[in-house]
Amino acid sequence: MTERTLVFRTPPDGVDVVHDRLAALWSEFPGVSDTDRMMFETALIELTSNIVQHGSSDTTIVCRLDLDADDDALRAVLVDTAEPPRIDIEDATMPDELAESGRGLALISAMVDEFRLERDGGSNVWTIVKTRSTPS
Repeated sequence: MTERTLVFRTPPDGVDVVHDRLAALWSEFPGVSDTDRMMFETALIELTSNIVQHGSSDTTIVCRLDLDADDDALRAVLVDTAEPPRIDIEDATMPDELAESGRGLALISAMVDEFRLERDGGSNVWTIVKTRSTPS
C-alpha cells in the first residue's frame, strides 16, 4: 500500500498540486493500469476543479487530500473548508448535450466505483474509490 497526504489552499493553489501528487503516487506505485489511472485521475481532478471553481468564497479554502493505492483499489479523500455545496451527488446526471456546464458530478460518478460527500463539522468530506481492474 502506498499513502500520500497533501494540504493545499485555494487560492493560490489549484489542480496542478494534485496533478503533481498523483504523478508521485504513480511513480511510487507502478503497475496500475492506464485505464484505472486515467479514470481515477480524471475523477479526482474534476472534483478538485469543482472545489476550486465553485467552492470559492471570500476566504481561502483549505484542502487536505489523502491518497492511497493498494492491489485492490485507488482511494482519495478530499476534505475542504468551503461552504456546504448545494448539490445532491446521488442524483447527478448528464445534462443535455448542448448544456455548457453541469457534467462534472455525473462524470465523476461514471469513472469511479464509489463517490460520496459527507459534512463533518465545518468541512466537506469527498470520497472517491476506483476498484482496480484485474489484469487480462
